Amino acid sequence: MTAVHDASELQFDGIPVDRADIKKFKWSSILWLSPAGILVMALFVLPTIYALYIGFTNMQLLGPFAQHLSFTGLSNFDRMIHDPVFWSSVKMTLVFVIGSGIIAQTVLGFALALLGQRAKISLRATVGSIVILAWVLPEITVAFIWYAFGQAGGTLSELIARPGDDLLATVPLLIVCVANAWRGTAFSMLILSAGLRNVPAEVDEAAQLEGASYWQRLWRVTIPIMRSTIMVNMLLITIGTISDFTLIWAMTQGGPGNETAILPVYMYIQAFQFNDLGYGTAIALALIVVGALLSIIYVRQLRPELKKAQ
Repeated sequence: MTAVHDASELQFDGIPVDRADIKKFKWSSILWLSPAGILVMALFVLPTIYALYIGFTNMQLLGPFAQHLSFTGLSNFDRMIHDPVFWSSVKMTLVFVIGSGIIAQTVLGFALALLGQRAKISLRATVGSIVILAWVLPEITVAFIWYAFGQAGGTLSELIARPGDDLLATVPLLIVCVANAWRGTAFSMLILSAGLRNVPAEVDEAAQLEGASYWQRLWRVTIPIMRSTIMVNMLLITIGTISDFTLIWAMTQGGPGNETAILPVYMYIQAFQFNDLGYGTAIALALIVVGALLSIIYVRQLRPELKKAQ
């Protein structure tokens, strides 16, 4: 009892830490970790600090402030707060990430994983190959495929019996969301398929013997067991989708107007088309904040599983 009490005295972020793990730490380990630490400092920490600095300056790509920049304090952030296009970009980013990433890819990936669990080998292999092919294609290739698919006279406009409509002009955000979901579903399918294989068969069989239907077993047994896998999958999707640039830029370049200018695209436009690196960097910092807030939500949802694992 004493050992358990001592182990639970020390906590990190609400999670008990075993004192034996602390005693195993050796200071010589720092020497072996130093090369990795140097790389992290050089490739991540220092560039991040420099980006923070640029966000508080009037640095430009061309012009008088390209070489002789000056510190402007919070002027870039004040401009950002009063910029209606920025807030529109934030909303579009959330729609793009939540709609085409978190919801669409998770739901479609889970449906395909369940299909692969119950379907015949031939059907599972065929569907899986097609879905994975969309994932392994270069992003620029996917962009050109969907650009041609959504143009006036393209396959999609023919399918909805409106061959003269340019869907990238009428519903551009919807088309890029569908293209992103089409490309990224395979990742969720693979992650969730692995999670399904870890669901104990005896638990499902016990629920079946109790008279639970397939959907009841899915909602009350399978999904709760896979909760941590689903949350990790959603976290990885969020990280990958929130920084997506190539797909949208190749399809619409943020247009028409600013209707598909999510934060990475709007940041690029400000920094490299309008040559305002200071304001573009401030937008990039706002993108980091949005991504961090979404990640914190996932981590907090995963905290009960971390406590149970101790």
